Amino acid sequence: MPNTIIIGSGSYIPNRIIGRDHFKDSEFYTDEGEKIEKPTEEIISKFVEITEIEERRYIEEDFSNSLMGYEASKIAIADADIDQENLDYIIYASNFGEVSTDGLVNFMPTMAARVKKHLGIKNRKCITYDMIFGCPGWVEAMILANNLIKAGVAKTILVVGSEALSRVTDPYDRNKMIFADGAGAVVVQATDEENVGIIAHNTICDNGPELEYLVSGCSLNKQAEPKKFYIRMLGRKIYEYALKNVPVAIKETIDDAGLSIEDIDKILIHQANAKMDYAMIERLHKLYNIKEYDHAISPMTIQMFGNSSVATIPTMFDLIIKGKMEGHSFKDKGNVVMTSVGAGMNINAIVYRFP
Repeated sequence: MPNTIIIGSGSYIPNRIIGRDHFKDSEFYTDEGEKIEKPTEEIISKFVEITEIEERRYIEEDFSNSLMGYEASKIAIADADIDQENLDYIIYASNFGEVSTDGLVNFMPTMAARVKKHLGIKNRKCITYDMIFGCPGWVEAMILANNLIKAGVAKTILVVGSEALSRVTDPYDRNKMIFADGAGAVVVQATDEENVGIIAHNTICDNGPELEYLVSGCSLNKQAEPKKFYIRMLGRKIYEYALKNVPVAIKETIDDAGLSIEDIDKILIHQANAKMDYAMIERLHKLYNIKEYDHAISPMTIQMFGNSSVATIPTMFDLIIKGKMEGHSFKDKGNVVMTSVGAGMNINAIVYRFP
């Protein structure tokens, strides 16, 4: 069977830089709907201490999710140096689709179809899919692309992850400071070269009580618009779930690749919360009985970009491969893990080997 390699990448990082002062006039409420009486600056400082998010990027008012995806895709296609008419599929990962400035969610037509139109692709046999899978959506889209290539039904696929979370956050929820916007994309292609590309992958879906950990819900302020839905997150439950399950899932994927942690050069982990990410990487190493390790194995962008959901990993990949993340690079024949956890709850991981 053919293998799946990345031949081009691109990203779109919005120009609007949102710092802590953006939230200084906010009123915050508890999950029970009670106003928090602590000074706002104290709440913000505690938030930064835990998450390390000093800044995040928000989409411009006159822009859209699909336009972010288009910008990232355009760069990825140019980087791949292919004729876009030869794309067999476009797979677009997103959780809220084309969100308007007032928070209206729209998935019809699909995000992938919108990007195809923006790109001006005329090929009627270029198939457009959306992947709605929580924050692990882009990684799962890569797994789907790999399956399509291995099945012999596709040779070249555009995989996009893009989200405008700033438009679906509750103004009264402290968690609004976590979320951000952005887009990343890659072009993957079939190759006959052996033992390269996606050499192992793993997906877990826990859809019992875990469904309640990350949902859409009304504002924490009971006096706010009752019909408008926002991201609602049980942070402690997610933290505990991720620490228990993500390191094990990553190790299983590395094992499936016939490798050990010492063979992995980078772990591109979804940037949800710096404290949680550090803890997951530490627990992963403990599964190999390793206490001391080089923390550069797991690059971090959350401090600058916040949590852009499905866009996090492809954006990070694009920045590193183009030499735009100081102190980080990929090696020829090097092994990289891409892994995420999010709404569902869903977990997935890929071991990718560079040609």
